[in-house]
Amino acid sequence: MRVRRATLEDIPVITRLAEQLGGAVDLEGMPQRLKRILDHAHHAVFVAERDTSDDGLSSEPCGFVAAEHRVLLHFGELIELMSLVVDDDCRRQGVGTQLVAAVEAWAARRGVPRVRVRSSLTRSGSHDFYPAIGYQLEKTQHCYQRSLA
Repeated sequence: MRVRRATLEDIPVITRLAEQLGGAVDLEGMPQRLKRILDHAHHAVFVAERDTSDDGLSSEPCGFVAAEHRVLLHFGELIELMSLVVDDDCRRQGVGTQLVAAVEAWAARRGVPRVRVRSSLTRSGSHDFYPAIGYQLEKTQHCYQRSLA
């Protein structure tokens, strides 16, 4: 398996994987958003590919992670892991761990000392995953939104 930076050619794969999140995901706007995100230096998207042949010449994407370099007035700099999706068929094979490691390496290259991730209360699998790879629960919170449209 290998992890690489995402490209525009990954739009169909990332959209397909994002569908596995369920809930409120705007799939129709995904291609336009990914194009914009890939153009921003403060964002990174990585794709994991697994080998589909013994010779390693053929592979298929099996997960992605998106992260943002943020500077918060009251807290300082951090990298926020915005989304992590591993294909249902590839879970518990180290894909998520490698994708998070790619984000952590990106943070280190940028000189950012912290990586934060938020996880919905409904995503119980992630509540086991993140502590298992060294993340500590920081807080729980409510999230509010108001549409200005």
